[in-house]
Amino acid sequence: MYPKSLLLQSSPIGYIAMAIALLGQGDRDGALCTFDLAIHDCELHDVRCLLLLKSILVSKSGNHEEAIKRVEHLAARTNNHNDDDSTYLYTQGRASLLYMKQGNYRRAIPLIERAKELAPKHKQCPPLQTISLIFGWNFNGLAILAQQGLCETLYAEECTTKAVEILLDIIRTPEEEIQGSKDWIDDFSKKCATTLERVGDEAFRSIKHDDAITQYTAALSLNPPSRVGLLIKRSRALAAKGLWKDALQDAGEAVEVDPIRGYEAKHAVLHGAKRYDEAIDAFKSMLLVMERSDDSAIKQLRKSYIPPSETVAAIDHIVRATLESCPLVVIDVIRGHLCGGSERKRLFEDDPSFKELISCTTRKLDNERIKQVVARFFGYVMFSHTWQGEEPLFQDVNVGKSIWDLPDTPQNEKLRNFCKEARRLGHNWAWSDTCCIDKNTSTILNQSLTSMYRWYAESTATLVFLAGVAHPSKLGDLTRSHWMTRAWTLQELLAPKVIFFYDSEWKPYLGITGVNHKKSPEIMQELADAVKISDRTIATFSPDDLGVREKLRLASTRDATRKEDIAYSLIGIFKSDIKPHYGEGAEALGHLLEEVVARSGEVTVLAWSGKSSSYNSCLPASISVYNQTPYKPPSLEEEVMETRMRELRRKLSQREEVLKISYQIGSLPPARFATRRLYLPCIAFSVKRLGIQELRSDNEKLYRARVPGLGDVKFTSTDDLPLQQPRKFVFAHPWIHYIRGPSDGVTWGDDSVSDTESNTGSDSDAGSDHVPSPLHAVPAPQIDGYTRALQMIARLGQPFNALLLLQQPNGEYKRVAAENEIIVSGLGAGVTSKVIEVKVLEVL
Repeated sequence: MYPKSLLLQSSPIGYIAMAIALLGQGDRDGALCTFDLAIHDCELHDVRCLLLLKSILVSKSGNHEEAIKRVEHLAARTNNHNDDDSTYLYTQGRASLLYMKQGNYRRAIPLIERAKELAPKHKQCPPLQTISLIFGWNFNGLAILAQQGLCETLYAEECTTKAVEILLDIIRTPEEEIQGSKDWIDDFSKKCATTLERVGDEAFRSIKHDDAITQYTAALSLNPPSRVGLLIKRSRALAAKGLWKDALQDAGEAVEVDPIRGYEAKHAVLHGAKRYDEAIDAFKSMLLVMERSDDSAIKQLRKSYIPPSETVAAIDHIVRATLESCPLVVIDVIRGHLCGGSERKRLFEDDPSFKELISCTTRKLDNERIKQVVARFFGYVMFSHTWQGEEPLFQDVNVGKSIWDLPDTPQNEKLRNFCKEARRLGHNWAWSDTCCIDKNTSTILNQSLTSMYRWYAESTATLVFLAGVAHPSKLGDLTRSHWMTRAWTLQELLAPKVIFFYDSEWKPYLGITGVNHKKSPEIMQELADAVKISDRTIATFSPDDLGVREKLRLASTRDATRKEDIAYSLIGIFKSDIKPHYGEGAEALGHLLEEVVARSGEVTVLAWSGKSSSYNSCLPASISVYNQTPYKPPSLEEEVMETRMRELRRKLSQREEVLKISYQIGSLPPARFATRRLYLPCIAFSVKRLGIQELRSDNEKLYRARVPGLGDVKFTSTDDLPLQQPRKFVFAHPWIHYIRGPSDGVTWGDDSVSDTESNTGSDSDAGSDHVPSPLHAVPAPQIDGYTRALQMIARLGQPFNALLLLQQPNGEYKRVAAENEIIVSGLGAGVTSKVIEVKVLEVL
């Protein structure tokens, strides 16, 4: 039963009013039943409108899903029957509203667009007006609201780029339709731009450059306040993709707004595109803008940048230093021309690596990187070989010629093959002793000779051509080769860090490819067995690794066409400062040995037998004598030393005499040379009688000398000695280093030391000893002065290799050349100051 207020005259409008009232009272079922009565009493053409109203009532009652189904069904029927467009239009509009209430903007927007197409353009739509009045609805701006809702939905779903697409559609809508949405548009645009930039940054950091470009592009489409920053970021992402033109366009646009940041971005793009000259210009433009600014902060910022001129100066300094360590002239392996230092410097300044270095140095000088780039460009390959006839000389190549244009001779082909191999290994420069030294200019020749060891040591690689080794090579061919017999090739073997050996057909020795031959166990062991030093020493040689005597032994089996080269080839190995002077002949060896003794005080160079040098009688005429193994006295092990010292304590009752002898020996200065005279610290034993015991073949004589303290001493010599003046003869014990023994808490495992390990030789250093090599030094207990003195006397009592010296009219001495070492039995325990003299003898 309906309330009286609802008992109206039966009509469709009455039933509709009653249904709305019942719905307002919460009676959903009653409202729907009443609406059905209205449908029974209306005309057919009004039924669809009433069905639409019913769907609205269902929606108003809270059942949105059922309402949507009713509206979609009604819309389909209305459209199929070509019924009143206004009913269909309103059906679409209502459906869109229902979807919007659900937040389903994706479904709402197409319906709104369809409704727009159906809406009359120049007349009113009565059903729409009626329903709008009944329910108080307004359809104006419905599409904009739906799009805004979809934008927010997409943003919440982190689909910001899609939201921006719809936002841009809203922005492109006529002004009158979005008048009320401008605040939302501004706020949402800023929010989207910020998010897109952040997402783009994350993508860039993850090396997802395409995604970064998409995000930055979307952000830029919103005209954000941070436009310059976004342009620079997109430029960077585009550059990372190699899209240089687009990246440069963004940077150029940034320059128009913010020149400093824009030029910096432009520089980065041009640098990445390897357009280094333009990149440097862009960087200079940025610095100029900073310098002209009145902003103190910008002026301060300018101080953090390095101008290209400063970078160029730093590079120039390193290039000059590098060239000082490089060969004076090298071969350009591409063009085949000889290039001096200034020409190589010019070529470097034209090279992209030079310009890249300037372009990339903007805030801090990286000297290590500069050195690496410079070393890579100026790195050179050295040639090691033996000369074969008419080799190409400096003059043959220097006058505008190329090695590739030289006549076809075996020697020229050898040089060309060397350069081809250097080029194949990826190097620009090559050096050969044949054509890269102007031997007609003495200053250049001398500088080359004294620098050659360093050139080999600092080379990128050394290529060794073994002309006499047939292909295929086999183990042992290298050490039997002619190359192993030549003087100059010793330093060419030891100095380089990287070396490659090739047989006569320029094939790698033993077929070993792709590896530094100094890291080949087979090759290094073959060499170590031949030269009798460790493979490790060969592979990593330094002049300080071997003692003086060992270096001389290595050189003793090698020969040279010119006598001077025997000495000159050892300049680097001994770190010598002698000045080459071709024409001095065998005396060059004397110069070298003099310097070794003068610099180190090392006297093992005196341990030889054979003919004396005209340079000084204590030095040999030939380096071959150092292939002899010098005499080494029996070892005084700890127990033997203790026994000897107990014996000495019993026999030497005069403690003061022992200390006196010890002090005199300890006070001797190092050996030294001056004007070819050797000042030799030694213990001298005067000869009392001298005679010939036996005449042998080849004018060799066996002499017998009577020496107080030493007894009878026999030796052989071809010299005719003055037998009537025996007291002019002295047997010298020069091995003071051995007699002194260990000092300062260390003991030596080898009497031979490096030429740089000894004191340098002033008389005031009389009591100082050699600095021990860490490889040979072992801890020794501290002992008192008397015990040390007894130990020295014990060593003095050991057999030793004596030098026989003959006094000259003016008091100097000359060494008597013996055919064999003169081994003296030693003093034993009979040591007294009466039989020994501790002195420095001047030897001519």
